[in-house]
Amino acid sequence: MKLLSPFLLLIFLVGCESTYYSAMEKVGYHKREILVDRVEDAQESQQEAQQQFTSALEHLKTLTNFDGGDLEVIYDQVNDQYKDSKAAAELVSERIDEVNSVAEALFDEWQGELEQYQSTSLRAESEAQLADTKKRYAAMLKAMRRAESQMAPVLSRLNDNQLYLKHNLNARAIGSVGKEFVRLEQEVADVIQQMSKAIAESDKFIATMK
Repeated sequence: MKLLSPFLLLIFLVGCESTYYSAMEKVGYHKREILVDRVEDAQESQQEAQQQFTSALEHLKTLTNFDGGDLEVIYDQVNDQYKDSKAAAELVSERIDEVNSVAEALFDEWQGELEQYQSTSLRAESEAQLADTKKRYAAMLKAMRRAESQMAPVLSRLNDNQLYLKHNLNARAIGSVGKEFVRLEQEVADVIQQMSKAIAESDKFIATMK
């Protein structure tokens, strides 16, 4: 089967989204409400990622304090933590993309409907509200994307550690991983801090949308 080109795939996905929004509006579930729900979903995925990165760090800390036991078992745990962290990060990115998709659809619809006003004062007020909502949304999205971008170095370092241990299950390898631990610890702390800021921005945005 011939795969769709990226352009055709984009058209297909946009069409699916439009169909979904239309169907939801028919049952009284509008883009504004969908946006709020997706922002809440993004918050939830960020909180889960915070917990997962913390868990991965704790497992590596246990490894650096290794004083005997089955190294193969410990490696399997480190590898599982990397896989879970990668999945958590991918979900965060997916949820942010979903937020942005409905936000763009909402803003396009809102902008188009400004032309339908007969009252210039009501139109001006709605236009000002749109501009304010876009500004608040942009601040929230920026915080989300900043936190998202900081997950990459953490995942890279976790992957490096599990790859190194995979082929070097010995005390020397554990010592090498231990040398990387302080930097990883700081990177995880940075990610958690940025995600907390993004969640706080989301709370502010949601409060103004309800």
